[in-house]
Amino acid sequence: MRRLLVLGAGTAGTMVVNRLRRRMPRHEWQITVVEAGEYHHYQPGYLFLPFGRYTPDQVVRPIAPLIGAGVERVGGEVERVVPGEHRVRLTDGRSLPYDYLVIATGVTPRPDRTPGLLDGGQWRKRIFDFYTFEGAQALAGAMRAFDGGRLVVHITDTPIKCPVAPLEFAFLADDHLRRRGLRERTELTYATPLPGAFTKPVATARLQSMLSARDIVVEPDFLVERVEGTSLISYDEREIPFDLLVTVPLNMGADYVARSGLGDELNLVPVDRHTLLAKADDAIFAIGDANDIPTSKAGSVAHFAVDVFADNFVEHAAGRPMPGSFDGHANCFVESGAGKALLIDFNYDTEPLPGMYPLPGAGPFRLLRESAVNHWGKLAFRWAYWHMLLPGRPVPLPAHMSMAGKHLPIAEE
Repeated sequence: MRRLLVLGAGTAGTMVVNRLRRRMPRHEWQITVVEAGEYHHYQPGYLFLPFGRYTPDQVVRPIAPLIGAGVERVGGEVERVVPGEHRVRLTDGRSLPYDYLVIATGVTPRPDRTPGLLDGGQWRKRIFDFYTFEGAQALAGAMRAFDGGRLVVHITDTPIKCPVAPLEFAFLADDHLRRRGLRERTELTYATPLPGAFTKPVATARLQSMLSARDIVVEPDFLVERVEGTSLISYDEREIPFDLLVTVPLNMGADYVARSGLGDELNLVPVDRHTLLAKADDAIFAIGDANDIPTSKAGSVAHFAVDVFADNFVEHAAGRPMPGSFDGHANCFVESGAGKALLIDFNYDTEPLPGMYPLPGAGPFRLLRESAVNHWGKLAFRWAYWHMLLPGRPVPLPAHMSMAGKHLPIAEE
């Protein structure tokens, strides 16, 4: 009996075990997933909790029913991976052997890595995050109580989970404050370590114009060094005061990755960006947010990557070359307020471009343009996540990005 061990039952880990359980003969393969928690969180839903648009029960479900029959689930925390022994040690002393290992424990916010963020006395009083379930719920109370002043949306450093989410929060905050009649009493700032609103020029120009139209001030190239009282201080000594700070702390992979000697400075596992095979060991893969591939840490990336990985794993385990090559495909709805959103679709080599998706000319989703259809597409994704993506059912979207329906924008005179 050969053993596949998957660490983490988040988005990527759950899709991997459910997809491969259908592919690998049960009399030949034991598939086990290790997960300390009892609940699965729909993390894209955290964005809506501070504005009262989702309730907590809409973003949290028990893990057990989400794991398919024939997959063994082990509850516990990973202490370290011992590649030389093909073994994973848990913090309670148990030891789990494997023939192949998939690391899918993602990344988590680390506010402790920024001086003053946790230890300055303002955490969950004037400083909040929405990248955790608890943080998003606490921020909901702060947004209800906020009656104007200096609201700052801030990114500590990249990469982060769902890199458009801070932009979405800024747009939704603008909409929320306008509906409450508080926008004219609020100075809204978007502080980013990037030189602009996004990482690629076409999308940056579009998103930057949307921020400007909403009178959201962008503070680019802002690398925070510390928090002092109610001010962000950058390494070049710029200061941004706030009455309410919504921050995205540094995102890091699991600490056991570092203890195992498998990670970089952010505890991300270096992998081949096309096969997701760890550079240090050909029996280890890293899927989803846990690896260092140069694309967005987003659920769509996990979905498209697992599509390629599943076929590759079958061949790799049989000792044959892996036929698939993941191209870094990502697409993300960007909620922009007032019941609208835009969509971006891109990969390693092609930046987000205007057009229609997934059908050329027909869409129904518009790329880099706001529409109500895009907004409803984002909301509908929650159903698809629970009922199609996690169970590993086929989704009629190609894993590889297509240029069909896209076009280069015409430069303005």
